Amino acid sequence: MKATTISAPGAHRPDPDRPVLMLLPGMVCNGRAWRDQARHLAGRCEPRIADYGGARHMTDMARAVLAQAPDRFLLAGHSMGARVAMEVQRLAPERVLGLCFAGTECGPSPAGEAGRRETESRDALLAVARQQGMPAMARRWLPALIPEARLADEQLVEDILTMIAEHSPDQLEAHIAAGATRPDSRAVLRAIATPTLLLAGAEDRLRPPAAHREMAALIPDARLVEIPGAGHMLTMENPEAVNAALDEWVAATRPLCSRGAAPTPARPVNVD
Repeated sequence: MKATTISAPGAHRPDPDRPVLMLLPGMVCNGRAWRDQARHLAGRCEPRIADYGGARHMTDMARAVLAQAPDRFLLAGHSMGARVAMEVQRLAPERVLGLCFAGTECGPSPAGEAGRRETESRDALLAVARQQGMPAMARRWLPALIPEARLADEQLVEDILTMIAEHSPDQLEAHIAAGATRPDSRAVLRAIATPTLLLAGAEDRLRPPAAHREMAALIPDARLVEIPGAGHMLTMENPEAVNAALDEWVAATRPLCSRGAAPTPARPVNVD
């Protein structure tokens, strides 16, 4: 497994003021989900898209991220990727210079009726993926990912559907398995001592703003930004607002990065 690096023009030497930014995608997502942010920040950071390989547990995914990261780095995760970021923080807090959690929550897998509904919903998606293919599964899942008004946005819809279809049913099953055993990360959040940004899609039905407000109350000095007009795929739906929030977050981490980060040289790659 190797992280995908996005380089900026002329970025060819290690630079302590240009730290590595590990970007963690969500369930059956990839670099497309972070594409606009990676390009926007590439002049000030060295963005790397993490690869979870075939891991089926959040802790194993976190270990994969740590193996792809330098000694010190910035960390941003979306949805399942944010849960992986919490595990990275639990395993190696001394290596993390700053945290961004987007479109996520912090509790354990739900019990009782809520847990049964989540399991049935995800098992149904997996059944469609195996019987009809990932493109069909992506179309089935899409209305839960973005607001109804955005379903008419052909470019956005195509980008999301293409991204999901780039995965296999086996990868979907692995991600579902990881989500089914996600831990309670509240204690991890309470112990965070680095600049932390929370991003919530104002219209996210899967991980609504209320879940992010709960997290913000746990993390010392956390900043919460609600992204207008966005659902669960906020980084793709309203990249300009997400980028603006990330600009302030990266600026807040600069003193820590200057003292502790030593990025490796960037390698140009295509994230499309």
